[in-house]
Amino acid sequence: MKLLLDTHAFLWAIGDPGRLSPNSRNAIEDARNDLLLSLASVWEIAVKSGLGKLTIPKPAVPFVQRQVVLHRMAMLNIQVAHLAAVERIPAHHRDPFDRMLVAQALEERIPLISGDRQLRKYGLQIIW
Repeated sequence: MKLLLDTHAFLWAIGDPGRLSPNSRNAIEDARNDLLLSLASVWEIAVKSGLGKLTIPKPAVPFVQRQVVLHRMAMLNIQVAHLAAVERIPAHHRDPFDRMLVAQALEERIPLISGDRQLRKYGLQIIW
C-alpha cells in the first residue's frame, strides 16, 4: 500500500521513532508499504531549517534526500492536479504545507500518516 508521510511523521521516523504511535510506526516499518514524502514536506523542512525553527543537519535538502533513500522512501512530486485539489478543499487547516499534503492524499487516494487531528476533518484516511 502507498502511504504519504506528514512532515512530522517523516522527521520522527528518521530521528525519534518513539514519538510515532505504534500503529504509524508499524505502517512505516512494514516493508510491504511504499512510503512517500511530498516535495511540500521537503519545502517545509527547508523553510523551517532556514528560519532556525528546526534543528537538522545542514544543508537540509541533501540531508532529507539521503534519508529518503536510506529509509526506502520515494518522493511525491507536486502535480497540477494537486494544486487544483488545494483550491477545492475546505479551509479546515490554514497551514499551506498541510493543505498540500491533504490535497495530495485525496487526489492520489492514499492514506496519510499524521498525528494532526485537524486533518481528520477532510475525510481522508489517516493512519496514526
